[in-house]
Amino acid sequence: MNDQNTSPVRQSSTNGGLPKRTASGFLTRRGFLAAGALTVAATALAGCGTAPDGAQAEATEGGSGTTLRVGMEAAYAPYNWQATEETEFTIPIENVSGAYADGYDVQIAKRVAEALGAEPVAVKLSFDGLVDALNNGQIDLIIAGMSDTPERRQSIDFSDPYIEDSIGIFVMKGSPYENATSLADFAGATVMGQKATLYDDVIGEEMPDSTHANPVDTMPAVLSQLAQGAVDAVTYPKMNEEGYMRSNENLVPIQFAEGKGFATTNPASVGYAKGYEKADAVNDAVNAISDTERQEIWTAACDRQPA
Repeated sequence: MNDQNTSPVRQSSTNGGLPKRTASGFLTRRGFLAAGALTVAATALAGCGTAPDGAQAEATEGGSGTTLRVGMEAAYAPYNWQATEETEFTIPIENVSGAYADGYDVQIAKRVAEALGAEPVAVKLSFDGLVDALNNGQIDLIIAGMSDTPERRQSIDFSDPYIEDSIGIFVMKGSPYENATSLADFAGATVMGQKATLYDDVIGEEMPDSTHANPVDTMPAVLSQLAQGAVDAVTYPKMNEEGYMRSNENLVPIQFAEGKGFATTNPASVGYAKGYEKADAVNDAVNAISDTERQEIWTAACDRQPA
């Protein structure tokens, strides 16, 4: 929660527009899809400059060979999560001793690194700090379920999408909103999304009659707020639905009537600094993964994700 506002309800801007968030170096205007994406909010949509050549070079050289530092939360299963044991699916987390990263994003990172002739390592960061870290040269790429948005394009560039996703709403069993079939049915409901993601942005953009709760940092924290009754509903990535429901049998996914759910979709792309000399190679590596392979990788990640 925001330390300056303990209420779960998001505060609106004084001009009557969409709620705004600010952070040093980031845009103050929340964009559209993800134009916020995933946060899509001001903090993730940084207006930072391109990393100096020296910083970029330093970030890519590691040990006796080339290391590709990939930024991610390592807390967003099945896209990415932290593991304690090394397996054929994991890569080391550089800034967490003895820890590894696994997940769908990690498998994409391994494919990209292989194409670049590099060894991938994860750098665990908050989602809303990834763009800053990229432009400061702390990481080489962002592979973290991040959407390519106009706001983010002001400070970084993106590959073609490596996954397509949509947005859903969870409520708890017994909720007065359990039988909702449209976004309009959530008028008056308090709805929360993950901070600095598209899932937070769409609440203000597509649910204007709902009360927009202050976002929290991770999806587990979002779901915890729902389970505790702090909010009526939460937004979430539909592709993760099965895993979330395995963890909490009281979650109810809303079944929207055709055309009554979110218009916004959430494709994820690889983020890299403007002028990144290996951009074409990254894009080629992404596009070399067939739709069939992507589905197989996703299904396997869902099967491995922690409960």
